[in-house]
Amino acid sequence: MRLLVLGGIRSGKSEVAEALVAGAGAVRYFATAQESSSDDGWAARIAAHRARRPDTWVTEELGGSSERLAELLSAAKPEETILVDDLGGWLGSVYDTIGAWSNPSAADDRIGVLADAVRSCAAGLLVLVGPEVGLGVLPATEAGRTFADANGLLNQRIAAACDGVAMVVAGEVSWLRGGELVGQAGRREASLPVGAGPIARAAQAPAAAPAPVAEPFVFEAAGAGSVLSTADGGDALSFSPGMELPLPDESTAHEAAERLLTLRLSGAGLGGLTPVVRFAGGVQGRPDPRPFQQPRVLVLRGDRTGGFAAGDSAEAADRRLDDVVEGTATIAMLAATAGATVQAIDCPDAGPAELHDTLDDSTVDASLTLGWRLADAAANEGVDLLVLGSCGSGSDAAAAAIVAVLTGAEPAALLGRVVDASGFVDDAAWVRKVGAIRDARHRIRNRSRDPHVMLSMLGGGDIAVATGIVLGAASRRLPLMIDGPVAIAAALVARDYGAQTRHWLLMPDHGENPTVKLAADVLGANPFLQLRLDLGEGCTALTALPLINTALTIAAATPPRTAAPADEADDGRSEQERIEDEIQRVVADSPTAEMPYVKPSWED
Repeated sequence: MRLLVLGGIRSGKSEVAEALVAGAGAVRYFATAQESSSDDGWAARIAAHRARRPDTWVTEELGGSSERLAELLSAAKPEETILVDDLGGWLGSVYDTIGAWSNPSAADDRIGVLADAVRSCAAGLLVLVGPEVGLGVLPATEAGRTFADANGLLNQRIAAACDGVAMVVAGEVSWLRGGELVGQAGRREASLPVGAGPIARAAQAPAAAPAPVAEPFVFEAAGAGSVLSTADGGDALSFSPGMELPLPDESTAHEAAERLLTLRLSGAGLGGLTPVVRFAGGVQGRPDPRPFQQPRVLVLRGDRTGGFAAGDSAEAADRRLDDVVEGTATIAMLAATAGATVQAIDCPDAGPAELHDTLDDSTVDASLTLGWRLADAAANEGVDLLVLGSCGSGSDAAAAAIVAVLTGAEPAALLGRVVDASGFVDDAAWVRKVGAIRDARHRIRNRSRDPHVMLSMLGGGDIAVATGIVLGAASRRLPLMIDGPVAIAAALVARDYGAQTRHWLLMPDHGENPTVKLAADVLGANPFLQLRLDLGEGCTALTALPLINTALTIAAATPPRTAAPADEADDGRSEQERIEDEIQRVVADSPTAEMPYVKPSWED
C-alpha cells in the first residue's frame, strides 16, 4: 500500500505520516533533508524530527544523494515499512545536484524515475510526505517559481502512483483518495500519542488484496477470445507526433465508386451505402471490394474514480464485462450474429482527472503498446476489420473532456444524459460529471496539448489502449469501425500522432451523441446511417456490419451493363443462374475465411 501525505508548513503532515507507520514496529526512514552548519533554525528542525523516531526505526540520511531514493524504493521488500520525509527536500537535492535552477526541465526525468519507483515499490507499506505548494503565495523569484512548478508536478506524479492521498491542514487529515484503505474518514486524535490513534491501528491492517486476474475465456458463439491487460503488451514501444503511416489506395477507392455506375442494377444504385463501397475499395486496394469476413471486436474496460465516474461504478463495469465474456451482452450477441470474434481488454484504471493526471507516462506507453500489438496480432491472424467497443465506468466523461480540450467546446454541450443501472436518467450525476470536466480542464489550462500528455492528463487506460489500436490498425492497413465516445476520442488523439489514421476509420452512425458528433465532424468521418441506437459502444457498428457486407456483395457480384460474351450467352444458363454463380465466385475469391451462402428465395 502506497500513501502520500501532503500539507503546508507546520501543518502536522510529518506527525500524521509517522502515525500511519507507527504500528509497524521496524520502519525504514528515508530522510531527504540536507543539513546546514550555518542555519541553526534548520538544524533544530532536523533534530526535532530525529528525537521523535523510535529506536526500532532505521534512518537513512540521503542528503545530497537524490538518485538513491528511487534505487532504495525499487529494492524494497514486501515485509518492509518505509517512510519518506520529505519530497520537497528530495527535489531540492535534485535541483542542486543537476543544476536545475538554471535548467528546470532537467528535473523532469528524475521526477518520472521516482514516480515509477513508487509505483513499482514492493514494500508492504510506503508512506511519503510532501509539501503542498498550491496554497501559498507565488514565489517572487524565477528560481522559486520554477521550483514550485516542479514541486507541484512531483506531487501529481507521486499521487498518481499511490493508492491513497491525504491532505493535512492544522493537524486535521482529509483523505482526497483511498481513506477507506486505512479505515478512517480523516480526523486525527490529537489527545492520543503517536501510534495509538485510529490511523496507526489501520496501518497495521493488511493491504487490500490485488484485483483478480481475469481468466481466459472462449466465446463459443463468436469465436475464441481472451481477457488481456497491459501486462500482455511486452516491452513498451515509442510513440511521438509525426508518425509516418500508410494511406488507403485513393485510386482504387475512386474506381470502386465509379464501377458502381456501370452495374446492371434494377434501381438507381446503393444510395447512402455508396461511400461504404468506396471506403472498402480504398482499404482493400481493389475496385471490386469483397465483404468483410473476419471481423474482430475489441471490448475495452477501463474504470475511473472521481467525478468522471458519477452515476456509474466499477461494480457495474464488472457486470458489463462479465456479460461480454458470457456472451449475454448486446455487443457479444451482435458479434455472434456478424460472425465476429471477441477480445476483452482490461485497461489500466484512471484516477480523478479533476484532481491530478489520470495516468503516468509509463502507463500511457504500456497502454499504447498493448493497443498497437492487439491490432498487429489481429492483422497477422487474418482479421480484415476491427470494431471498437467499451464498457468502463466514466468513459463518456473522459471522452467529452478530451474533445472539449482539443476543440474548445463547452463540456455541458458535449456530455449526453446519464442513465443509471436501473434505466433512469440521473441529472445529479450529469451535473457532477460536467463539473469534474470543467475542473479538469481548468487544472490543465496551461499544459501542452501533445497527444501523449493528453492521454496522461485526461484519457485513462481505455482511451490510451484505443489510441494504440487506431495507430496499429493504420500501420497494418486494417480498417476500423467506430461509433462511440471512447473510440472517437481515441481517433482524435491518434490523429495528432499520425494524421493518416482518420482515413482508416468507418463510422456508421453518431447516434446523436454530442461528443461523437463534434469529434466526427472535426475528423471528417461522415456517418452513412441515422439509426440513433444507444445499445452501448460498438453495437451500432456491429448492427451495420451485415448491411455493409450486403452492399459489398451486391457491388462485387452484380455484372456490368454490357452484353454477355458469346461463350456465356450460349452456355444454357439463365440470367438468374449467372448472377448466383457470380455471387458464389466473389465469396470464394475472398482473401479471408469462407462466407456462408444462402440461396435466394427466388429460386423456389
